[in-house]
Amino acid sequence: MDNQQRPRTKRRRSLSVEEYVNGVLNRDRAVIARAITLVESNSPKHFETAQQVLKQLMPYTGKAVRVGITGVPGAGKSTLIEKFGSMLCEAGHHLAVLAVDPSSSVSRGSILGDKTRMETLSKHPNAYVRPSPSGGTLGGVARKSRETMLICEAAGYDVIFVETVGVGQSEITVRSMVDFFLVLMLTGGGDELQGMKKGIMEIADAIFINKADGKNKQAALNAKAEYNRLLHYLQPATPGWETKAYTVSALTGEGVPHIWEIIKGYEEKMKESGFFQERRASQLSEWMDRLIEDELKMSFYQTEKVKSHLPSFKQKVTAGELPLAQAVKQLMEIYRQ
Repeated sequence: MDNQQRPRTKRRRSLSVEEYVNGVLNRDRAVIARAITLVESNSPKHFETAQQVLKQLMPYTGKAVRVGITGVPGAGKSTLIEKFGSMLCEAGHHLAVLAVDPSSSVSRGSILGDKTRMETLSKHPNAYVRPSPSGGTLGGVARKSRETMLICEAAGYDVIFVETVGVGQSEITVRSMVDFFLVLMLTGGGDELQGMKKGIMEIADAIFINKADGKNKQAALNAKAEYNRLLHYLQPATPGWETKAYTVSALTGEGVPHIWEIIKGYEEKMKESGFFQERRASQLSEWMDRLIEDELKMSFYQTEKVKSHLPSFKQKVTAGELPLAQAVKQLMEIYRQ
């Protein structure tokens, strides 16, 4: 088939800022998807439009409860999110499930794939499941996830799940985006996970030992007691709140309603103490600092003078001809010129 015979791909019409805003506020799923794609774009033109859209949506954000969910590999996180999320949707809530995936910057892939991990939930009219943006640094992915969260809140989603499949830094990043941080564990897990467990336990608001069913139920109860013993010696992740371990079965659904009771109890207590809004204000301040750092770093490395001098400075440093601190200071002086 030659070029004249090839059918043309129909280009979608660009939406105005007002069309984006109205579509999101009316919970038009097609417009929500396009608005999220807009904030995920790395194009400078799209960035300006996205910020205008977000500015108009800001008064409608902040009303959802934001829940971070992580878990050790094989803990059954997808099954639990589907079971728990479906329960919330059936109860009349509107749920958005977002993802932060640090591996996407390496693989250019995206977790949640084609949503097949949560097939039932993703088809529910009250649910919106969004994969992680692919590519970029964890900070970049997280910034886009934060803006995606605001779009979902403006669209009237009153519960936001922010899921991470990473380990280490991604948990810290998600903790800085949410009100309540839930960690899913398994019985046992081996000594090799102990270090990771302790790090995660220190930022958790609740720990749930999954697969507490059948022959594994007693082992799960034993693990719950062990985790609660350890938690007793750790400083709570949230002042005024006692982090505890519980058992749950995503398979049978036993213990799933209790998750929501704990989250609502937490929200009520933290709002009464004033810490709920205090944490959100602190999170915004931290994120502003982080974005400033990102912008300065990008500006530094994109400056032509810096780009032309950087290789020779690195060569001198590695050859031992120039102290590292002096090299950095001189490069900063070049940057400021």
